[in-house]
Amino acid sequence: MYDIYSNARDDHWRFTLGKCGSRKLFVIGLNPSTATQEKADTTVAKAERVAERNGYDGFVMLNLYPVRATNYHELPADVDREAYTMNQDRIVEIVSKESKPVIWAAWGESILARDYFMTAAADLIKRLGTYSPVWQHFGTMTATGHPRHPSRLQYAWSFARLDEKNYLSKLHS
Repeated sequence: MYDIYSNARDDHWRFTLGKCGSRKLFVIGLNPSTATQEKADTTVAKAERVAERNGYDGFVMLNLYPVRATNYHELPADVDREAYTMNQDRIVEIVSKESKPVIWAAWGESILARDYFMTAAADLIKRLGTYSPVWQHFGTMTATGHPRHPSRLQYAWSFARLDEKNYLSKLHS
């Protein structure tokens, strides 16, 4: 079903999942849940549908942290440095191959649940800056100023530019 897929640790860590296309949308969520190379979960299905409805013929689901959990509260309190580093490197590698990358920040309010989520977002914004991506969010930002997660979206919403420099300063405050 998906021709872009990379994982590790017997699929307990998922780095990339998606479909090739000439115009891909990169979606960065919080952490992977149950989607596999053969089947979508709710988040992936919604992200794929939003991509299609907005003129993208491919998409890649990425996450701030690669460890699978159906509930982010099940994730460890402390970051696994190997998982974190491998994930960051895989994201930079796949985004760097696009000439004009468009990234949908889609991690939601839950970014506040673990310090390493916020660190990951900040690190990615800095590292990906080299490739001049267009950062977007879908719908309005949450009450505390974070981009919404796909599980909470309404298809009538639209994309808006995410001021990544401003958002980065928010993460460090």
